[in-house]
Amino acid sequence: MKTAAHPHAEQTSAGWGPLWRFVGRRLVLGVVVLGAVSAIVFTATELATGDAATASLGSEATPEAVAARRAELGLDRPAVVQYADWLGSALRGDLGTSYVSGGSVADLVFSRAVNSLVLAGITLALLVPLAVGLGVWAGLRASGAADRSISLITLTLVSIPEFVTGSVLVLVFAVQLDWLPAVSVIGPGQGVLSNPEILVLPVITLLVGCIAHNTRLVRAGVAQSATSDAVVTARLNGVPERRVVRKYILPAAIPPVIPLLARYTALLVGSALVAETLFGFPGLASVLVQASVGRDVPTVQAVGLLVAALTVLVNLAGDLLGVLVDPLRRLPR
Repeated sequence: MKTAAHPHAEQTSAGWGPLWRFVGRRLVLGVVVLGAVSAIVFTATELATGDAATASLGSEATPEAVAARRAELGLDRPAVVQYADWLGSALRGDLGTSYVSGGSVADLVFSRAVNSLVLAGITLALLVPLAVGLGVWAGLRASGAADRSISLITLTLVSIPEFVTGSVLVLVFAVQLDWLPAVSVIGPGQGVLSNPEILVLPVITLLVGCIAHNTRLVRAGVAQSATSDAVVTARLNGVPERRVVRKYILPAAIPPVIPLLARYTALLVGSALVAETLFGFPGLASVLVQASVGRDVPTVQAVGLLVAALTVLVNLAGDLLGVLVDPLRRLPR
């Protein structure tokens, strides 16, 4: 006897074509975004006062020495030629040579990117369960005391910039209590995980802002799902509340929120740069600051591209995860 296929499975199988087309469109758009970011960053560095030659030689250097240094770095060529040369090398996987250190830009940026990814990864591992847990707790108690308390706290935290949060944490835990280091310093040859105490304050700083945004998103989705006809009917039929939450509320509330959570998570990349600067964390932010001061265009370009690429990939992953969790959901444009 032939068994009818489950409609959910049929929809999943039939949706692979649109899904792959969606992925292809987003990847093409991501490439366009990266190209635009590279052009904007290059233009911004060109418009800044001075260049790598004057920054490296100082204000006391003679015009002849500056001209020789500019010729050595290739800065005497037209800006369009410089950008085209850099872009061609980048497409071949060569991010160039640092104007400041003379070393490989790829080695410099990716070595620091590992530290930044550790910081962001730990924050994300704490962020997701806390935001989902608090959001579900508040959403199931909409308009109750717990919901009002969580909403008030998260609204307050959303309004506080990361540098203010970090400064208060340093004042309390590093200066007054002397429990944690105010600056994230590591020794030569050491990694950030060899000194876990330097991660505590930056992680808390990032969590405070991100958890507020994401908790409010989850709370809104759960509160809306809790008033749906399916949930009301299940409760009228005497279905236990725990089963109502597990079978009706969460499956309806969480999948649509996933892409939005991903977009807010992408903001974690930018917030991480602020936290790294505040705590002197040896990540991408320190490389970006040093490169900006030294007008090190290849390094600034590489950091900008890496941050943009991470943002594009996180958003794409969020959209894909939302579709895979709920295949019946319409693909985003």
